[in-house]
Amino acid sequence: MQIELWPAGGERRWRLVTDAVMGGVSQGTLQATEVGGRPAARMRGAVSTENNGGFIQIAMDLAPDGGAYDAGGFTGVSIEVSGNGERYGVHLRTTDMVRPQQSYREGFAAPPRWTVVHLPFVQFVPHRIETPLNITRLRRIGLVAIGRAFDADLSVARLWLY
Repeated sequence: MQIELWPAGGERRWRLVTDAVMGGVSQGTLQATEVGGRPAARMRGAVSTENNGGFIQIAMDLAPDGGAYDAGGFTGVSIEVSGNGERYGVHLRTTDMVRPQQSYREGFAAPPRWTVVHLPFVQFVPHRIETPLNITRLRRIGLVAIGRAFDADLSVARLWLY
């Protein structure tokens, strides 16, 4: 069984976040558009490591109220993506996190054709947190261009739990 998280009937929306919230200078855009004949959310921009920066991301709260989302009945996250051949990350946040830099992370490649990527929860690595991932308390998912200077171009047509 799978549950589709996006596109959804308006209750879940992507939003753009850049390192400018922490003084960085990376720049990005988020656009609802058509890519390769598919409706998609498209994140584009320049990731810069200047001024202690280094990321742009699109993020979505999983529960409409921003609280916990119980994904305990699922094995992982799947995304249908297209990109510019670069590596990106999926960052999960839970309601247990108190610092913005904390997350559970897994990477993926985004080739220039539509591709489905399956990311099991057991492969996500904790970043700046020692608490194990509790998938019954998921709060947010982010698709992130991070860690090095490069031009990002990532589109997502679907995202679901499996």
